[in-house]
Amino acid sequence: MQNDRLSLEEIARLVDAKAQAFCDSSDRIWAMPELAFEEHRSVAEQIAMLEAEGFQIHRAVGGIATAFIAEWGQGGPVVGILGEFDALPDLAQESAVTAHKPTQAGQPGHGCGHNLLGSGSALAAVALKDALEGEGIAGTVRYYGCPAEESGSGKTFMARSGLFDDLDAAFCWHPSVVNEVQTTSSLACIQAYFRFRGRAAHAAAAPHVGRSALDAVELMNVGVNYMREHMPSDARVHYATTNTGGNAPNVVQAYAESLYLVRSPHLPDAERLFERVKKIAEGAALMTETTFSVQITDATSNVVPNKALQEAMYENMRRLGPPAFDDADHAFAEKLRKAALTEEDILASVKPHDLSLRTKILHDGVLAMPAREEVMMGTTDVGDVSWIVPTVQCHAACFAIGTPFHTWQLVAQGNLPAAHKGMVLAAKAMAATAADCLRNPDLIARAKAELRDRTGGRAYVCPIPDSVTPEDLRAKAA
Repeated sequence: MQNDRLSLEEIARLVDAKAQAFCDSSDRIWAMPELAFEEHRSVAEQIAMLEAEGFQIHRAVGGIATAFIAEWGQGGPVVGILGEFDALPDLAQESAVTAHKPTQAGQPGHGCGHNLLGSGSALAAVALKDALEGEGIAGTVRYYGCPAEESGSGKTFMARSGLFDDLDAAFCWHPSVVNEVQTTSSLACIQAYFRFRGRAAHAAAAPHVGRSALDAVELMNVGVNYMREHMPSDARVHYATTNTGGNAPNVVQAYAESLYLVRSPHLPDAERLFERVKKIAEGAALMTETTFSVQITDATSNVVPNKALQEAMYENMRRLGPPAFDDADHAFAEKLRKAALTEEDILASVKPHDLSLRTKILHDGVLAMPAREEVMMGTTDVGDVSWIVPTVQCHAACFAIGTPFHTWQLVAQGNLPAAHKGMVLAAKAMAATAADCLRNPDLIARAKAELRDRTGGRAYVCPIPDSVTPEDLRAKAA
């Protein structure tokens, strides 16, 4: 269909008309950060905003209390816009300051900007709905409220429940230090607890009777360290010792556990590497005469890029241009950079994009699409959606160049005017590209054909075993 009222200019106007309300909503979510699968207040905030805009709400979808779908319209095409709202532990931080000032020790904070992510995506869904409603155009708009991206792979569980199966295209964004369309793939991952059980004993009187589970955890770590030389250079293995068996050194620890995260550019490679890690755990158990068990907690697939949608989104971002940062935005960003960011931070921030950006304070352009696809050395559960439906993402500049993610420096900027301006740009880019799909059925057809080609026609297989539920992870966190 061709319709001038779905033009980029009209979409931008509709976004601007309701931007302030959703920026305010983002700030409210920033002020009440919640961890994975516990985002009840953030979800209530988003549902209230979307219900007021005429969306029908489906609560607790996929058996997850903090997952929901807000839907408007009927018939096809069906487009989905993905949102997130979970925070990170121990990152509570005052806003608009250039020093580490926790608002409350040990409390969470929005160190990845998900307050902006969810609110920007909801704004895009509302603007698109307003455009379709105004012209009486058929189609269905869905906003997906997706919990637990940081830890728990909420979208993977939602994908396992079939919640994305009838979509024609999906759209997402992430707050960033640059404006660009994401063209990279990502690392697939598998995360699991390794739990060792031995036999307690008095460490002085009868140490020979004991079998140390803590020794097994330590030996497993040594074995994995030796393996790192003999695994692909683009793979990653991370760990945390999550239970040391207690604080008494005169007791042989009968229980200990560690949490391992295995990543690789493709899920089958991550699965093979994970099997090697399991063999090391088995060896550690044999050496210490302990037993061990493995519990996969979450896993994600690698992102499948979609060039057809990327090119459409890039054209929209190019025409929209960067956020209109003002002197106050630049002044605070420069002050923060001088006080709290290092040259190493800045180089790490711009290296994946363009080294010439290291002299800039805030990004004032839109990066061109690169000629070659790369792999992002990180993980996102958007990957699981991208195996099911053509998916595209953009990044919008919300923070000073050099800001590390998952830090107090990012939290301090998450409710400032500069962050709002990046969020509004992303909302326009997503809504406009979704409108392109509704206006041009051939774009959806090309995107779907590309997905089939890239996946070889293989059906999506959820990497999280059916035996693992979100409730298992909530119980562990508690």
